[in-house]
Amino acid sequence: MPRNAPPKVEPSKEPESPAKLSERDGAPSQSTPNPQKSFAGPSTPPRPSAAPVRSSAGSESREPPQAVKSSGYLSRLKNPKIPLRPKVGDVIPVEEVEKLRQLHQQDIAEKPKVASEPAKSTPSSQRRKKRYGRSKNERDKLLAQGPVVYSVPDQLADAIEFGSQSDRRANQRVGRQRNGRPVGRYLMCVQVRDDVTQIAILEGRTLIEHYVARESDNQYSIDGNIYLGRVTNVLPGMEAAFVDIGTSKNAVLYRGDVRFERDDIEVGDRNVRIEQLLRPRQTVICQVTKNPIGSKGARLTQEVSLPGRFVVLIPNSNSYGISKRLPDDERKRLRRILDDVKPEGFGVIVRTAAEGSSPDELKRDVARLKEIWDKIETRARLAHAPTLLYREPQVALRVVREEFNRNYRGIVIDDFELYEEVVSYVSAISPELADRVEYYENASKQIPVFESYHVHEQLHKALERKVWLPSGGSIVIDRAEALTVIDVNTGKNVGTVSLEETIHRNNLEAVEEIARQLRLRDIGGIIVIDFIDMLIKENREDVMRAFRAALARDKTKTHVYDMSQLGLVEMTRQRVSEGLVEAFSENCPNCGGRGIIFDQVLLRDV
Repeated sequence: MPRNAPPKVEPSKEPESPAKLSERDGAPSQSTPNPQKSFAGPSTPPRPSAAPVRSSAGSESREPPQAVKSSGYLSRLKNPKIPLRPKVGDVIPVEEVEKLRQLHQQDIAEKPKVASEPAKSTPSSQRRKKRYGRSKNERDKLLAQGPVVYSVPDQLADAIEFGSQSDRRANQRVGRQRNGRPVGRYLMCVQVRDDVTQIAILEGRTLIEHYVARESDNQYSIDGNIYLGRVTNVLPGMEAAFVDIGTSKNAVLYRGDVRFERDDIEVGDRNVRIEQLLRPRQTVICQVTKNPIGSKGARLTQEVSLPGRFVVLIPNSNSYGISKRLPDDERKRLRRILDDVKPEGFGVIVRTAAEGSSPDELKRDVARLKEIWDKIETRARLAHAPTLLYREPQVALRVVREEFNRNYRGIVIDDFELYEEVVSYVSAISPELADRVEYYENASKQIPVFESYHVHEQLHKALERKVWLPSGGSIVIDRAEALTVIDVNTGKNVGTVSLEETIHRNNLEAVEEIARQLRLRDIGGIIVIDFIDMLIKENREDVMRAFRAALARDKTKTHVYDMSQLGLVEMTRQRVSEGLVEAFSENCPNCGGRGIIFDQVLLRDV
């Protein structure tokens, strides 16, 4: 028999001993310790597995319960009540779960340190890998793994996984840290000048989003406000009604946004018309879903919703939902919590920010929103239309509520009064992130906060019509009343391989910059993109995949259609408010915004 061959094992009808089982599974036997690695185990051999033993007739001695697999090798070796090789029919007592977790922590502490550079493979290590199926370093990694549960009852699974899940959620809420300081991809800069508040969001050093609000302009930031309005006119042909909410222009309420109970409508037709739901001078509680833009008034809905940090509360509704961006296991956990925190007569939508949140945090968020709605109903009964019932927080607090999370390394604010408001708000909704809010003192820094973080440079470039690409190409953005047109050009990009490859790479650079400019400029509505024509079908598909992947980082709802034969891509992006260019500009008094001036000399003779 060869020297390196493993010893033969005689077949036996008796159950194998734990030592043989452990040796077969890749761990050294206790009877023959491995000099390369010592396993700390009890002095007495572990008890045999609790798997059902078959008689000579082949029948089982008892009914097998549910299958359980748990723990690493050392943890099972130290706990004789847990089998070394669990099979169908093995049972782990619930009272041993806590001991199992403690033993696992001891395994990690007692495990010898592994060298940073693994030793070269020797004949002995090759023999170990051949015998046990794993090398020494691979076994060391497996020993550091925590308890794993594949199929157990819900109570036992929750008990075993409670410690690791709670630690993971706590780390998610606090975020990553380096040398005691938070580490994140994003930074929020807030600059206040007179009555204008600007908020810039940086990804690394790149400006990706910008918000601006003026306190003197009451019509600019009414999105989310709740009003007690009065219907002024109902237009059956438009399936809409105009509602006076106290602004200079009447808001519009479409048929699809009207809330009603079908039992209250005495009509045989299934399609209820708007004149059957609303009448002139009727008072309605409605919420603004879109700010007034240009000559268009605000858009309303009767499906009122109150957004919070973790949930969105929907009064007079029984529906509930969970964000699709959350993983499946987190959605299941939140669904169990939602059954307890959801109040009667209210709908609840769990937001993406609720990942890792505790039941108490969700309960506090729901209770706070329910208290706000009770105040709104009380005021609506006493007020006369039109009147404002609830105002959304100012833009800084609203952006903090929607955006700020553990992925941000901080918020920098140059106004002390606003700084105190933000600290108080963050302390109420996310106390573990309150220390990331920083006051930026312009007097001591000597330069404005936007200039310090190079925001002003990128902001000026975002107001230009042409944007240059890294390889020398460019995109040109033109906005009209009906749609926005984006043209892609090669510009100075001459390439090195072939014309098709140059165009392909130029278009790939363009999709990344277009997705960034759509977010930064807050361009909404219909958008048409004219890419450079590509002959190869695979290149066109590659560009579309890259474009959809780049748009996936945008929280605003978008829909992209396939590329046409002319190389045009049509898409839509939800329009919520005015864009960046409109916020920083006004129509030219000479041309009225057309960009051209007519020749008055020629017009005299016409």
